[in-house]
Amino acid sequence: MTRRHNKNSQDPIRNSLLQKSISAKKDEFGRSLSLSALILIGVVVFSIFFFVLSRGLMTFTLDHINPFNFIFGTVWNPTSPDANGNLQFGAMPMIVGSFLVTLLSALVATPFAIATSLFMVEIQPNWGKKIMQPVVELLVGIPSVVYGFIGLTVVVPFLRNIFGGSGFGILAGTIVLFVMILPTITSLTIDALKNVPNHYRESALAIGATRWQMIYKVILRAATPGILTAIVFGMARAFGEALAVQMVVGNAAIMPNGLMSSAATLTSVLTQGIGNTADGSVQNDVLWTLAMLLLIMSLFFNLIIGLIGKQTNISKGKR
Repeated sequence: MTRRHNKNSQDPIRNSLLQKSISAKKDEFGRSLSLSALILIGVVVFSIFFFVLSRGLMTFTLDHINPFNFIFGTVWNPTSPDANGNLQFGAMPMIVGSFLVTLLSALVATPFAIATSLFMVEIQPNWGKKIMQPVVELLVGIPSVVYGFIGLTVVVPFLRNIFGGSGFGILAGTIVLFVMILPTITSLTIDALKNVPNHYRESALAIGATRWQMIYKVILRAATPGILTAIVFGMARAFGEALAVQMVVGNAAIMPNGLMSSAATLTSVLTQGIGNTADGSVQNDVLWTLAMLLLIMSLFFNLIIGLIGKQTNISKGKR
């Protein structure tokens, strides 16, 4: 047996077959690198969630603030005690303000984004590629503070002249966010439309559908999951936007009673207060709780859109 083993170990052909080739080693290195990147991203995301949740829950565990009163309370006054000597931490005005500007801006931006995308992909692709595509890409790259300055110097005075009041409020925030998320939704909607196979278009036209029937009945339905993904990306940007909204929304932590009412969002209160509170104080803890709510709401949006996209795919399979 020993003599046979020595003979096999000295066989160069067998040894060369058993050794890994350079290509196999590169493949193994690539898999290891990809797995390492995936694990690193997972650890970073888990760490962020753990850190924000652990700090956000301190309001309820250490400061003993009632969670129900915190979420559904309508008075936010973390620095000045009321007549009974109690500080008031009601986050509902900021929650309502964040949802209002996000939903309204997405509601206004989505039809414009879909119409622009259809023009660039289905109606005039040459013009879209040469003219509209650079414009959309330019809008994506504009910093949010520029949008905020434009909103402060153009939108707010315009609304003040038309509707009266200060001009600051939900409507000003909605207009600024509409412009900000429009290129995001448009870019992703364009990708969704381009991903629709050409034989869908050819089949629809072959059975006698008009161009608009093809777009409405076939293209938009086939691209629905991608369009929903575009909307959620736009809403995620709107929901997490802080600086531009803070410059035009009015920053009043009160329940909004109309589109021209001054309001505050979760992000605007966070950016205003996080640098003015001592670490470990109750005022700092409640801001971390607002950050936790912001994180949970962003996940909620992603979950809802994901469920809608899943239901759309199931419906397509049934048809």
